[in-house]
Amino acid sequence: MSDLFPERVETERLVLDPATTESVDPLELYEHTGESAPHIDEITEHVTWDAHGTPKETEEFLELVTDERENGEGATYVVRPRPGEDGAGEFAGLTGIGVDWDAKTATFGAWLRKPFWGRGYSGERAAALMDVAFDRLDLDAVVVCVHEGNEKSRKAVSRYVEAHGGRREGLLRNYEVNMDGSVADVHRFTVTAAEYRAATADGDPAPDE
Repeated sequence: MSDLFPERVETERLVLDPATTESVDPLELYEHTGESAPHIDEITEHVTWDAHGTPKETEEFLELVTDERENGEGATYVVRPRPGEDGAGEFAGLTGIGVDWDAKTATFGAWLRKPFWGRGYSGERAAALMDVAFDRLDLDAVVVCVHEGNEKSRKAVSRYVEAHGGRREGLLRNYEVNMDGSVADVHRFTVTAAEYRAATADGDPAPDE
């Protein structure tokens, strides 16, 4: 397995462990990604994937992200709260970093179960993944895209991107094709390596400032 990406990422309140066929039981993950999972319609409303119809779909997803990790194309992590947090040790969601080595760019993505919304976890794990993108992988830019209409995520992303010196570049129309064939407009945010280093020169910024 590629050692480009860290085996574990720890923050003040979170632990990110690799999501692979070796570390995650597809049946357990299916409990949170399947069509009968709690709040699944709200979770998938503004993301690029649909609820899984069968455990086989979840298994195929794990095979895909395992291959990406082994090929150095990206890494997907399980997000869990650390001891002391409400729901410590529980599966809170997934986050990932995809890498375009030719463009020297990382793209971030994440989704969380509804009980873990509103805690600032998105910004906290993003700050940790920026360390990976810029300090470990020596990339030039981080990109985050948010579907038009997803105001909660847009505000959260805007806060942590600006805290790291980045900016919203604009609204890209008809940019992303969803699993159901519909086309979505997305807000594109970026942070460059130079902006990140300037923003963190005196220590890490608070992710939600």
